[in-house]
Amino acid sequence: MTRIRTRFAPSPTGYMHVGNLRTALYAYLIAKHEDGDFILRIEDTDQERYVEGAVEVIYDTLKATGLSHDEGPDVGGPVGPYVQSERKPIYLEHAKNLIEKKEAYYCFCTKERLDLLRENAEALKKPFRYDKHCAHLSKEEVESNLESGMPYVIRQDNPSEGETKFEDVIYGTIAVSNEELEDMVLIKSDGLPTYNFANVVDDHLMGITHVVRGSEYLASSPKYNRLYEAFGWEVPIYVHCPPIMKDAQNKLSKRNGDASYQDLMAKGYLSDAVLNYISLLGWNPGTNQEIFTLDELKEVFNYKNIGKSPAIFDPEKLRWMNGEYIKAMPLERFHELALPYIREDIMDKKLDTMKIAALLHTRTEVLGEIKGQLDFLYELPEYSTDIYTHKKMKTDAAVSLASLRRLLPLLESIGEYEWTLSRLHDSVMALVTDMGVKNGQVLWPLRTALTGKQFTPGGAFEAAEILGRDESIKRVAKGIELLEALA
Repeated sequence: MTRIRTRFAPSPTGYMHVGNLRTALYAYLIAKHEDGDFILRIEDTDQERYVEGAVEVIYDTLKATGLSHDEGPDVGGPVGPYVQSERKPIYLEHAKNLIEKKEAYYCFCTKERLDLLRENAEALKKPFRYDKHCAHLSKEEVESNLESGMPYVIRQDNPSEGETKFEDVIYGTIAVSNEELEDMVLIKSDGLPTYNFANVVDDHLMGITHVVRGSEYLASSPKYNRLYEAFGWEVPIYVHCPPIMKDAQNKLSKRNGDASYQDLMAKGYLSDAVLNYISLLGWNPGTNQEIFTLDELKEVFNYKNIGKSPAIFDPEKLRWMNGEYIKAMPLERFHELALPYIREDIMDKKLDTMKIAALLHTRTEVLGEIKGQLDFLYELPEYSTDIYTHKKMKTDAAVSLASLRRLLPLLESIGEYEWTLSRLHDSVMALVTDMGVKNGQVLWPLRTALTGKQFTPGGAFEAAEILGRDESIKRVAKGIELLEALA
């Protein structure tokens, strides 16, 4: 049985698009499901799009997600180099081989002539196709042009009759009329290969058995097949994945402000949760299970279960899944991850951050959303006394003032070492019973006085325990002062 070899071949353009990461994941899973090889190849032949530092982004993303490659520029391997710009002589050699086989030809057409052909095609409202002008040059004309140093490209010589078919695991048999196939450029005037040509040569020489890519490359696949046939090489298995959409009309795109993998990490999403979520964008495990570890995905992933329909990226579903990952992690790990966000709010204030983390643990879906929830712990914000009025809690300014006046001496009676969540709860609830009022008529004023907010993680007792005895008493006294000014 042939050993399965897949590749992830990104261009270093600055960030990791969610769709690119899904391609990497699917290629990794196809290989690892069969204990095969996953290869990283950097496709940097388009130097105009190259972004400094982008290769490190690729390495860092694969490392963070656990998609470890068996071969690549940084780890080496038997079929390198694994960076296309370092393979320039290989492509030229193979393009010249196609010329010898009369499957390609030198093209010396100037930019002006090509522009004129495009203008004519537009005027006739026809798609632009090169007119094979240079395919008919004599051997002597070609040699003369080369000797004189005339700039050239090398073009594929495609037939204009018949059709080209190819098989895709997801989309089945696709046939294209050869009339639609342009004589695409294989080697550009700078000596570098085009994306399509380099892909075919590299995939063959690197022994790639399964080519995983987005469905936008379906239209290019006939050209790939023509090249494989021209070389006499075996065609790999194609796995074209459905697009990831923002909504029914728009594809997910960084240009539209949609999040890249790096953006999601900056917002406080977990790498494992993001990987889990995108695994389900187009693939169905055939069960109701939604939470998978990477090892579980390797076991159950079957690329034949990838669907044709576009997948909608649902931010709310990702939030939910991220929250499930957070809830499942040990408190100590959550504390470690949440601490930088907690510190942004409480700054240098000496508070028990483990207690704060325990308060947030089951209430947090995205780590970045912690910021702004805890600023009241640093200092009591300026707040309107209107928030003491709460219809559901059956409280207003007068009721709140009465409750706080009863609460203050109770809190003062609790010693520093007795200031615990359970003691606060039992003492305050006993006061509620003694006063003969609804719980909310005491707890709402207490939480408002302690936090100055309508919404906080946790309730009054948690806030009081974290703030400590002295700060809590000080804030309740402040609440009384504000309410007395209204009376």
